[in-house]
Amino acid sequence: GKIQDPLQSETTPFYPRSPYAVSKLFAYWITINYREAYGIFAANGILFNHESPRRGETFVTRKITLAAARIKLGIQEKLYIGNLSARRDWGHAKDFVEGMWRILQQDTPDDYVLATGQNYTVRWFLEQVFSILGTTIEWKGEGVEEIGLDSETGKEIIKVDPIYFRPTEVDLLLGDSSKAREKLGWEPTTDIHSLIKEMVDEDFRVAKIEQASKSRS
Repeated sequence: GKIQDPLQSETTPFYPRSPYAVSKLFAYWITINYREAYGIFAANGILFNHESPRRGETFVTRKITLAAARIKLGIQEKLYIGNLSARRDWGHAKDFVEGMWRILQQDTPDDYVLATGQNYTVRWFLEQVFSILGTTIEWKGEGVEEIGLDSETGKEIIKVDPIYFRPTEVDLLLGDSSKAREKLGWEPTTDIHSLIKEMVDEDFRVAKIEQASKSRS
């Protein structure tokens, strides 16, 4: 949620910024309550953004990779996006699943942050995705007026739309997973560039199938 420390660890105070976040906070505390009250093995994983080609299409990373593939193939004209300056700590879901498993193998239950410790803006993520597909983004305008152009054709392919801005924005997320790295021997194995490439390749394949289906119909 709303950051209380630049680097967020297990001891950072929570500040949920959505009903979804509030519900997760209930889950966090009820887990601790049952652990302390009844001595059951109950542990929390505080997982920062974890992505993969399986990510839902409404989440920003997958929304971007799928839209970019469709734009490249001429299926879609433009991508409408929210806050380009939001920064996220993105990792690969397979690394986080490994971390969950390790949390459950411990003799004593505890709570752990899983995160890469690196973060990037949505704007940067967009640039990397389109670059893999051979398109360089040229930005023009500021704030809600900012647009992204295909530098080669001059065509507008990205547009900021205020409808996608959150009423209570989370501007920056950056996780400190030192505890998990020390006690679980866990660390991310997939860097951000490999993650993006994997997602783009898969969504280009998905978009090609969609294109072929439309051409047949």
